[in-house]
Amino acid sequence: MRTQDFDFYLPTALIAQHPSADRAASRMLHVDGVNNSLSDGMFSDLTKLLNSGDLIILNDTRVIKARLFGHKLSGGNVEVLIERVIDEHTAYAHVRASRAPKVGTQIKLADAFDVEVIARHDDLFELRFLSDSPVLDLLELYGALPLPPYITHEATSIDEERYQTVFSKHLGAVAAPTAGLHFNAAILDALEQKGVAIAYVTLHVGAGTFQPVRVDDIEQHKMHSELYHIPQATVDMITKTKLHGGKVTAIGTTALRALESAAQSGSLSAGSSETSIFITPGYEFKVVDRLFTNFHLPKSTLLMLVSAFAGVSAIRQAYAYAIAEQYRFFSYGDAMLLEKQSIEKVIAETNTAINDGTKTSVA
Repeated sequence: MRTQDFDFYLPTALIAQHPSADRAASRMLHVDGVNNSLSDGMFSDLTKLLNSGDLIILNDTRVIKARLFGHKLSGGNVEVLIERVIDEHTAYAHVRASRAPKVGTQIKLADAFDVEVIARHDDLFELRFLSDSPVLDLLELYGALPLPPYITHEATSIDEERYQTVFSKHLGAVAAPTAGLHFNAAILDALEQKGVAIAYVTLHVGAGTFQPVRVDDIEQHKMHSELYHIPQATVDMITKTKLHGGKVTAIGTTALRALESAAQSGSLSAGSSETSIFITPGYEFKVVDRLFTNFHLPKSTLLMLVSAFAGVSAIRQAYAYAIAEQYRFFSYGDAMLLEKQSIEKVIAETNTAINDGTKTSVA
């Protein structure tokens, strides 16, 4: 398929710039491509749509204060966005400057400490932190929360609370697993009281999640790599759920990507690894039965993923409907609950989309 098959026009006014007053107050569109239906609702309706014996999977990563400002010791302002912490004194980062720094360049950040560029890996610079303090401690003291590029204000104390999930635990993400932002303690309690089990995975979301696909043929796109961990307890709960006829719902594309990455051998395995899995229409899902997710960017890999899951036609209809009904989009926006489409129907729709020149966009 072509990248333009996943393009759509979104009025700027529909991009949510701030979180809703209440985490659980968002709208939710139930997208059932199996039965060709769209249903308006509220996020709180999730407790009605899931059944006793079902399982939800949450991504418990926590966003680090990854954005830093400084200057080269030789002169020139620099903006640094930490992509991944390697160890206590080393990190990979995106560096924005008038001229890309060379290996050996030293940069003073936040007027507090120095880093040295020790290598370059494609678009990422490997930085050595020249301080006795660990990288994560320095980021907490001097860094800023890295809000997505489509949010136009600087991070505030409200963002520092609301751009983290209530169940976040393991520091390492550059972006929040935004589907999880809707959940509060009351909703989690209500799900458990209904008999819906809760399990966790960790996937540290990278900045690449916001990057559009820039090649025409999506098969030529190179995915960014992210670290993930699947606990054995989560594998056991998934096995038990499926054995008893329950459904597994991934809360967010990051939870889904972690699970599907860990099941590439054919069976789900516990452990830690890196993933650059690129899920496009035609992919056969091995673990996840339902997906709860926000609305995604045009031409993004995540829009391709949800099209693979729910069906190209169902997602096109859902996004057109959401825009017409003025749903709020992206990280602080509203949500969808997607039912998994059969692989046979997704492949048939994909072939139709490829051959039908009149249907070249999602919405």
